[in-house]
Amino acid sequence: MNENRLGVVGIVIESREMAPQVNQILSQHQDIIIGRMGIPYRQRDVSVISLIVDGTTDQIGSLTGKLGRLKGVQVKSALASR
Repeated sequence: MNENRLGVVGIVIESREMAPQVNQILSQHQDIIIGRMGIPYRQRDVSVISLIVDGTTDQIGSLTGKLGRLKGVQVKSALASR
């Protein structure tokens, strides 16, 4: 049994051309995204997105895995222990 976990996913987009692909992946996983905040950090020419997610480890892993395979996109996640 794979129960839902609550967590945070941090995304740093270093390559602006990847933004449409990031948004497409986020749309595909919208059912596990509880909240989203995106900030363009112009001084460093990057964008930062933070997500609150609630899903199985497989669902969250699918989201972070797809994002992590994009060139110029860094992703980290932290999940609550229960």
